[in-house]
Amino acid sequence: MPEPGTNSDGPHTVDGVTVTPPGLVRRAVTASGIGNVTEWYDFGVYAYLETTIQVVFLPPGTAGGPVITAALFAASFVARPFGGLFFGPLADRIGRTKTLATTMLLMAVATFGIGLLPTYASIGMAAPLLLLLCRLLQGFSTGGEYAGAMTFVAEYAPDRRRGFLASFLEFGTITGYLLGAGVVTVLQAVLGEDSPELLSWGWRIPFLIALPMGMIGLYLRYRLEETPAFSQLSGSSEEQGKQSFREFFRAAARYGWRPVLVCGGLVIVFNVTNYTLTTVVPTYLTETLGEYGAPTVTTTTSHVLQIVLFLVLLAVVPVLGRLADRVGRKPIILTGCVMLLVLALPAFLLLRTGSIPGVLGGLLLLGLTMVCFNATMPSTLPSLFSTGVRYGSLAITFNVAVSVFGGTTSVIVEGLIALTGVLVMPAVYLVLAAVVGLVAVRYLREPGTSPLPGSQPAATSDEEARELARANG
Repeated sequence: MPEPGTNSDGPHTVDGVTVTPPGLVRRAVTASGIGNVTEWYDFGVYAYLETTIQVVFLPPGTAGGPVITAALFAASFVARPFGGLFFGPLADRIGRTKTLATTMLLMAVATFGIGLLPTYASIGMAAPLLLLLCRLLQGFSTGGEYAGAMTFVAEYAPDRRRGFLASFLEFGTITGYLLGAGVVTVLQAVLGEDSPELLSWGWRIPFLIALPMGMIGLYLRYRLEETPAFSQLSGSSEEQGKQSFREFFRAAARYGWRPVLVCGGLVIVFNVTNYTLTTVVPTYLTETLGEYGAPTVTTTTSHVLQIVLFLVLLAVVPVLGRLADRVGRKPIILTGCVMLLVLALPAFLLLRTGSIPGVLGGLLLLGLTMVCFNATMPSTLPSLFSTGVRYGSLAITFNVAVSVFGGTTSVIVEGLIALTGVLVMPAVYLVLAAVVGLVAVRYLREPGTSPLPGSQPAATSDEEARELARANG
């Protein structure tokens, strides 16, 4: 029976097990995922408009334009650790819902703001500086967004379905990237890739769309209650809401460096793969190869092939998420690392052919490797930390690792290719990331279907709760 004083229509406790009704879990996953859609919509738009942004915001004939444009993209990652440092411990003090609503609003406003910026032709060098400011604000908000979304879904999800439900965060990531890529591709097809219309006003449309998307996410998030895990924590400790930043770091330090280092290693292999595919490859196929006399594809062809790839990945992510609940997270992450180690070089050799079958084959090799991480990381990373410090520890660790190794991928790879002239340099970087991932997996404790650290077991029905209680003795 539910314990006295609980509401059977909302989260409640049965025999020491937290029960969250399926409808509420679905709303939590949807509200969290919409932030990922908005965040990666912006990434898709920026990646697919990179050459246009170069023309609009930089002086004509700027030497190293692709590297500068990639650096403007990477600039947001400078701000991400600060966002994680601010929003993470704050969410462990005041709760997940309020914090995630704030990050959603900031992200939408910053992306919308890019669509309103004057161009270099209008205000000179102030234009790229304003773009840099918007990118920094995006990075600051994202610093609290993705780690928070992972925490939110993990704390709402039942133990036996956490892998499957958390994988929908990356379903949102891919959806957002597809939306961004799709909007830009349609615009370029209708207006022309380098048309005056695209350069004067067309490029603004994808950024302006971000605001209504953000408002929908804000509405969905404000309708949700606090996560059951955090509610239990604050209910058992009157001081939780008064925890200072210093006390947060003292509490986090009690758990040692192992979860931080494992988290950092997993984030590196996940995000280096992610940003190679989403930010390096589009420019690589259409510009970088041509600079060294290798065959290229048109921008539209590159965009269409990537859209095909991400539609395939969209179908695979929840399948692997469900599989992770059956066989565990570690085997799937390990498979991804080994595939990356073995297939990175063949993938880029295929991309270098410039033929549609070769490029699609290379994209599929990289994508099927990345999806092993997409499907498992959202359920794996929150399980490394205890409830009282989960959001903050994950936000800080995740964003430091992403900023140093993930978001800088395009700048580092473009720079290495320019320095060495070696066109498979992205594959070398991926192999190094795979080695880091293998070391992290070696020290990862399998989360399986165990409760999150510091939380009660979780189920979606009273019957399942009683079954878990009996299994746990």
